Amino acid sequence: MPKNQADILICGAGIAGVSAAYYLAKSGVNNILLIDERPPLSLTSDHSSECYRNWWPDPAMLALMNHSIDLMEELADATGNPFHMNRRGYLYLTGDESKIPEITERATRISGLGAGQFRIHRSEGGDYQPAAPEGFHDQADGADLILDPALIREHFPYLTEEVVAALHVRRAGWLSAQQLGMTLLEGARKLGVRYESARVIGVAINNEKVRAVELADGRRISTDIFINAAGPIFKEVGKMIGLDLPVFTELHLKAAFNDNLGTLERDAPLVIWDDIQKLKWTDEEREFLLEEGLDWMLDNFPSGVHIRPEGGSASQMILMLWEYQKKQIAPIWPLPLDEKYPEITLRGLSKMLPGLSKYFDHMPRPILDGGYYTKTPENRPLIGETPVEGAYLIGALSGYGIMAACGAGDLLAAQITGQMRHAYAREFSLERYDRPGYLEDILTRYDTGQL
Repeated sequence: MPKNQADILICGAGIAGVSAAYYLAKSGVNNILLIDERPPLSLTSDHSSECYRNWWPDPAMLALMNHSIDLMEELADATGNPFHMNRRGYLYLTGDESKIPEITERATRISGLGAGQFRIHRSEGGDYQPAAPEGFHDQADGADLILDPALIREHFPYLTEEVVAALHVRRAGWLSAQQLGMTLLEGARKLGVRYESARVIGVAINNEKVRAVELADGRRISTDIFINAAGPIFKEVGKMIGLDLPVFTELHLKAAFNDNLGTLERDAPLVIWDDIQKLKWTDEEREFLLEEGLDWMLDNFPSGVHIRPEGGSASQMILMLWEYQKKQIAPIWPLPLDEKYPEITLRGLSKMLPGLSKYFDHMPRPILDGGYYTKTPENRPLIGETPVEGAYLIGALSGYGIMAACGAGDLLAAQITGQMRHAYAREFSLERYDRPGYLEDILTRYDTGQL
């Protein structure tokens, strides 16, 4: 193949770009060139929570995730599951009885959209089946709402006794994002996809059609199809084809530390506190925070703090996440880390995991990192063609890039090769913003948030 020619050039070798390359190659496309100035899967893809779920109130997102999870399971079966995909589920918790009708209504609605059967358990001795710690076959789907506190404590003894309801979402879990990405990348390479370390600095367009891509090293790669899979710099690369993409970036952090006291069982699901809370501070700590101008740490904090075990059964690591301060900023590296994040997240988690309070004074040294979520206003991704012939998008995968990558890559490949078979494709296209009232309608009808 000519070195300076490609049938398809993909800008960005994160999980989205790698997935697009893999599914295009599987569709029979040849001469695909994947370009990134950094090593593959090393920018944002390498710093995710690595979780997945099909539990979405937006029908288009639910359909995309169901298909993406199907593809991940097929890939796991075909390759021996090197990315350790499990189906332990997401466990949403509340200590507020008044929220139970809302939780029930919401779960009934999501179940009806195709997420699986919704089951309610009001007493011990019922048919609730806990999740297996490993694998994903022969597992329940849908969700189980446990309303009996004794049943909750029987299966999740590490939780606070304040929990009055637990919603266990079942077609959900986590995996190794790095290994999933490498499995896709190795599969793409076996199918002939080339990878080059280089920086894209421009796209040559003539008569509203892609003609070539210009690299920082002075080379010019002739191509008819250019795919923007640039992750956090998705908007910047969009400008190279004359588009002002409706996206922004948020900084999201995570922290991990060694749970040597065993406060979270190693076979636990992803556990999420679904209530607003105030953090617990001593009188002395409150006085110090006021003196230091940190009185915001005494205010209400949002719901959504979550935790899961990290690593295998021999590991003691736990992963903590909480977006208590959403920061919309342009991507910069190295990341602007918040050194208060581990302690604040730990204190928030202690609301549902009281055992974690033992670490307040002597927390093991945490590992703090994170990445950028690239988001559209309504939090749906951008996948598909643009007004420029030959220019395509796969991005704005926000905090769900790992779980959506296979479905998004397959969707884009189907569009490019003319094998379109997904009814929800138009809901992720750029042209959706041209529909009168689209954005107002979607923001009114659906909650398309992360959790």
